[in-house]
Amino acid sequence: MFQGASALNLDGKGRLSVPARHRDVLTAVCGGQLTVTRHPHGCLMVFPRPEWEKFRERIAELPMSAQWWKRIFLGNAMDVELDGTGRVLVSPELRAAAGLEREVILMGMGRHFELWDKATYEAKEAEAMQGETPDAFKELSF
Repeated sequence: MFQGASALNLDGKGRLSVPARHRDVLTAVCGGQLTVTRHPHGCLMVFPRPEWEKFRERIAELPMSAQWWKRIFLGNAMDVELDGTGRVLVSPELRAAAGLEREVILMGMGRHFELWDKATYEAKEAEAMQGETPDAFKELSF
């Protein structure tokens, strides 16, 4: 399970240096093979390949009424691998789709990661914090 946020920088070629705490797990569970795709909230999702395959199957089974969502998730998916120094190349198309330029946030979301433009993430988080607490959380005690 991946958790926590890391503030990172993309290099000039669009490569992301995966934090060491995640790198070892990714090497063990998927040999460093990842899949990156778009998320409808404006970020990218980064999956270890076995988790991507499970997600891909669920998306592929959706009815024709969800065809655009299939295109968003499956049509934009790119397979990548960690290089010898623990970096992963994010394609120019996916960087443009998520507005990623230099400063990014890699957010552990359990079985996958989200990759956000730092300023976009901070703005959306501030907006969410000002909004109403979702019903799903109202039963939790903190």
